[in-house]
Amino acid sequence: MPAFEFRSLDHRGKIRKGTLEADSARQVRQQLRDKGWVPIEVDEAQDSAPKAGLGRFSSSGKLSGAEQALVTRQLATLLKSGLPVEQALSAVAKQAANDRIERIMLAVRAKVREGFSLARSFESFPRAFPEMYRATVAAGEQSGHLEQVLEQLADYLETRHDTGRSVAQAMIYPAFIMVFASIVIMLMMTFVVPKLVAVFEGRDQALPMLTIIVMTLSDFARSWGWMLVLLIVVGVFVFSRAMREPGFRLRVHRKLASMPMVGTMLRAADSARLASTLGILGRSGVPLVDALFIAAQVVGNLAIRDAVKHAAVKVREGGNLSRALDASGYFPPMLVQMIASGEASGELDHMLTRAADYQERELTSTVNTMVGLLGPIMLLVMASVVVLIVLSVMLPIMQMNNLIAG
Repeated sequence: MPAFEFRSLDHRGKIRKGTLEADSARQVRQQLRDKGWVPIEVDEAQDSAPKAGLGRFSSSGKLSGAEQALVTRQLATLLKSGLPVEQALSAVAKQAANDRIERIMLAVRAKVREGFSLARSFESFPRAFPEMYRATVAAGEQSGHLEQVLEQLADYLETRHDTGRSVAQAMIYPAFIMVFASIVIMLMMTFVVPKLVAVFEGRDQALPMLTIIVMTLSDFARSWGWMLVLLIVVGVFVFSRAMREPGFRLRVHRKLASMPMVGTMLRAADSARLASTLGILGRSGVPLVDALFIAAQVVGNLAIRDAVKHAAVKVREGGNLSRALDASGYFPPMLVQMIASGEASGELDHMLTRAADYQERELTSTVNTMVGLLGPIMLLVMASVVVLIVLSVMLPIMQMNNLIAG
């Protein structure tokens, strides 16, 4: 029985939204009229683009990392307790935190009731359940160990979400310091410096070079600061539009991957995601070549993604995964060596899991170290700029006092 989204007016004239299961949209409208509600719009629940006019009244069909991990964990727990897939989906929908998750799970349940497999049912919502997710579920269904596979998938999603959240939380303080420092420096250059150096205007006294530079920058900030802000906004807009072009985006990603510090972090993050995804797909029974093409989709950097796809082609031709990854130059030597050891011992899935854990620990340690240094560095930069501004004002005063004393 399919699920339908509805939008209606209740007896008080308040708009009501939700999801109902019925054989047809007409039956849903009748159910709403039986409640005394006036149907406005009824659509079958699916992951589609917004319509014209009133449009889709439901939220996006995408799940956040936390929501995806929670839904997967709930499904794994319910299936492990012996509940059928259909009832497990219904239970997850009933305890959903919002209408969007309920709508998605009811639509998936409707597909399952029509005879589709769970993985095929997830295909209706590709933004909520990406290809890697669906391939893992399909492998679990084929092997007959769906609950164990979902449990492993939930562990992976929770770990990935926790890592991303830790990095985001660690960046809050440096970002605040950077914004605050920029505002303070801009205010000083725009309002404070002009008033302090106005006393030196009209005098024949030769000003120090530092004072001249600061005064020039202050005049520029007052006269052309708006132009600078406008150029930055236009530059960001043009760059964002250019990033939509695959060729330009690939060149930018190659530059980022080769940068000393940023590139190291990007390569470490993508290596950890690649190893984790390959490990869980391998344990689920997905062939290595197929797993490589699927895992390439979780790699954010396009240059590294192309390297993974090239490695998949090499493996399909009979080559070793470790050599193919090593030839690209994007992957850490430790990861390559652990993969080579797994290939030699026949325990590639196990070694991939260990490599992913190692890469995630290294990434977390590197990010924490860099974030820990970024805050003091920003404070030092702000203090240095303030000291230079103060010196630019004090030096002429000291020169004037020396002339008077002389």
